[in-house]
Amino acid sequence: MAKLVGRVWSQAQGGPCIVTIRDGKLYDLTAQAVTMSHLLENKNVLTLLAAEDLPCLGPLDAFLDGSEGRLLAPVDLQAIKAAGVTFAESMLERVIEEQARGDAGRAAEIRAHLAPVIGENLRDLQAGSEQAMQVKGLLQEMDLWSQYLEVGIGPDAEIFTKSQPMSAMGCGETVGIHPMSHWNNPEPEVVLVTRSDGEILGAALGNDVNLRDVEGRSALLLGKAKDNNASCAIGPFIRLFDAHFSLQDVESTTVSLTVTGEDGFIMSGESPMRAISRRPVDLVSQMRNRSHQYPDGAVLFLGTMFAPTKDRHGEGQGFTHVVGDRVEIAAPQLGCLTNWVDRADHCPEWSFGITALMRNLAARGLGERF
Repeated sequence: MAKLVGRVWSQAQGGPCIVTIRDGKLYDLTAQAVTMSHLLENKNVLTLLAAEDLPCLGPLDAFLDGSEGRLLAPVDLQAIKAAGVTFAESMLERVIEEQARGDAGRAAEIRAHLAPVIGENLRDLQAGSEQAMQVKGLLQEMDLWSQYLEVGIGPDAEIFTKSQPMSAMGCGETVGIHPMSHWNNPEPEVVLVTRSDGEILGAALGNDVNLRDVEGRSALLLGKAKDNNASCAIGPFIRLFDAHFSLQDVESTTVSLTVTGEDGFIMSGESPMRAISRRPVDLVSQMRNRSHQYPDGAVLFLGTMFAPTKDRHGEGQGFTHVVGDRVEIAAPQLGCLTNWVDRADHCPEWSFGITALMRNLAARGLGERF
């Protein structure tokens, strides 16, 4: 049986609860740990999940349909980080964004020019290897070098802050697209969950909502392109590593994406983790090390190879979101993360942060359990 942990907003309890799942029912772990960060710092977390006397909050279905509450993102105090340009295919698309200066109309022409030179040649290249450095020199001679290729095949990975603690959206909630963007897409990714000491404890699914035109104008706009209201989703639950699920299973999984629009548009694709150019453990080591620590733990989006190019609004225009899109991100051992798309300024404002959480827990008599 999969060892799953998550967070829900319980109407009965009047706030967020840490839960595990058994036989389709949610069991409350809040008496053992009032935050997910607190729970995962316990090195006997799998033992806690097996306790027989955990209170039942009700069936999972009652939190999916909203009758008893709702699913929250399964992380709270952890830093939310992301690795970029970790797959050759998405690396090509980042270069195209840069060359197009955020203009979707130029993307098809640039893609046709660059793909034969960059795409296939870099697909099996190991980032940071001697061979990669030779390819770097060759591309520089051809005037094809890019800052995205630097982090894609060079020794140093791109690790950036995707969102703030407590700000991620959960399964069934709405994700937001900044209204300034007219060329954007979902990014289906595996999200690794780490303890404060850097140990990788498990994985979830994530949507690293991406504004292609904004980042394409300038990489210095990365913060504006990535960290907006409701622009990050994680869920539905964290699957913890145990005898039946390991990091090797994560490295061999395939993440699928389906976007269904109210206009009848359907797009699907897959991102096989085996195509990643950097090992997940190496990415974590570049995120958390002696120079950078996360005392409340951290989660790391591993990147995606899926950069959608299917035309939606005209030939050569590629894909972009429309309000009302349903986004499903799934993997066989991690479940399905479902969200709907709206403008970021139309999504509910983020107001329940760390201070609100502490006040809620204190009001429920749980503040002293830290």
